[in-house]
Amino acid sequence: MKVTSSDLEGMEKRYRARFVNSLSGYKSANLVGTVNGDEQTNLAIVSSAFHVGADPALLGMIFRPASVPRHSLENILQTGSFTVNQVHSQMVEQAHQTSARYERAESEFSAVGLTPEYSNKVMAPYVKESRLKMGLTLASHQTIDLNQTVLVIGRIIEVFVAEEAVQADGYIDIGSLEAVSITGLDSYHAGERISRFSYAKTSRPVRSLTVSGSESDEAS
Repeated sequence: MKVTSSDLEGMEKRYRARFVNSLSGYKSANLVGTVNGDEQTNLAIVSSAFHVGADPALLGMIFRPASVPRHSLENILQTGSFTVNQVHSQMVEQAHQTSARYERAESEFSAVGLTPEYSNKVMAPYVKESRLKMGLTLASHQTIDLNQTVLVIGRIIEVFVAEEAVQADGYIDIGSLEAVSITGLDSYHAGERISRFSYAKTSRPVRSLTVSGSESDEAS
């Protein structure tokens, strides 16, 4: 099957959205928690979060154009605060339901049965049920001229994660948290590690590592 740009342009709108969204493969599933100035909370499933840098610690996300109300984006721009909460296998249905178009005055937390919790570092609510969560402040945002989507970059202020998932070398064993990924717009997947590998160098072949980062004949 070959698909050209003219084929893409001729596709029915929803078919094209599902097709193109599937092309980038597995994406992380996260819930973005926000609040507005009136303390109205909001929660939204996002599959566009990506690493921007480690020093300083930055995370980016893409939001769809503001052609209709985008409560999460509006709240982030208003308060400069948001949380990113990783979705695990026991909360997939609730997380997906947050994509429904609830009215601004109705909190997705209450609507889907998830629990907001707060810290003294960021204004926005966390998802109590999540096993890996980050609090961020808005560092930068810009509208992308090509399609009017909005790039938001946040500075990571704090992280909550089970201590046993963090390895001695800093690697976080996401698999032990039962984190899920998304393909397309609505398909959720459980991850399975193939291996960790040694740092790649031209002078030697890569070697398998254990989860903790030590060398092993076969990674566990």
